[in-house]
Amino acid sequence: MIKGRSKVEQNKKTIGHHTSLQKNGAFYAMLLPFVVIFTVFTLIPALVGVLASFTNFNGMTMPGFTGLDNYFRLFFKDQTFLVVFRNTLWQAMLVGPLGYILSFAVAWLINELGKKTRLLIIFLFYSPSISGTLFVIWKYVFANDSNGVLNGILARMGVEPINWLSDPAYSMIVVIIVSLWMSFGAGFLSFVAGFHGLDRAFYEAAAIDGLRNRWQELYYVTLPQMGPQLLFGAVQSIASSFAVGSINLQLTGYPSTNNATDTILLYMNEYGKTRFELGYASAMSVFLMVIMLILWKLINSVLRTFNE
Repeated sequence: MIKGRSKVEQNKKTIGHHTSLQKNGAFYAMLLPFVVIFTVFTLIPALVGVLASFTNFNGMTMPGFTGLDNYFRLFFKDQTFLVVFRNTLWQAMLVGPLGYILSFAVAWLINELGKKTRLLIIFLFYSPSISGTLFVIWKYVFANDSNGVLNGILARMGVEPINWLSDPAYSMIVVIIVSLWMSFGAGFLSFVAGFHGLDRAFYEAAAIDGLRNRWQELYYVTLPQMGPQLLFGAVQSIASSFAVGSINLQLTGYPSTNNATDTILLYMNEYGKTRFELGYASAMSVFLMVIMLILWKLINSVLRTFNE
């Protein structure tokens, strides 16, 4: 009897599985193109990069297996990599969290404004992130000679011009300022959409329960409703803050003075595109990917704990 029942239960599960596939066939069909594109353009290249990091691949000859040599060279022999890693970490730890907080704060502050005013502010904050090379205007603001806007102001005050973009004491500060200006991207829009979609009934119930100010509303009502937007914004912040390089390159050049603003991405491009040491460049990319995955997992755990 027991065996007979188990077979019946297995048959029911099989039938239910087939029924589910039939009902959701259209959904799976629409999902298939994304799965194919993700596999071909993201998953496979990532796996190839991991494999290449254990070789001496140069793009021209058959790669040979080198084990952990690239990683040993990365962490114990290449002093320049340690410098660019420090720069990347410093820039990411400032631009990532600050850009995240600023994006959320601006979205929160403009939520109660009129529609036209809100759209104008959204456009002003979001447009730099989609403008491509709009940040090059800062190159003229911080130009090293007296023709620079800031140095021109200092000259009128009787102060000697400052080499904002070539002096290691100032160049990273300038890069961080411009990066923050460019940080209002997709994460900022997700916060705006999240505030727009909040259920007002929760605020009415909270007022009845005794919440008296906006800060209490933010902590007890708003943030728990915005879990998906907070996570999406965090992922965007991590990805953009560690994959830095274009702003640094345009403002201070590569290599910068004393490698003051050079990042892992720029250093990796040098080895991959100029020196053709693709195996070594792959080791850098794998290391960067692991850091980003660890941070994403950590932030995801924190947000999940908060929402619970």
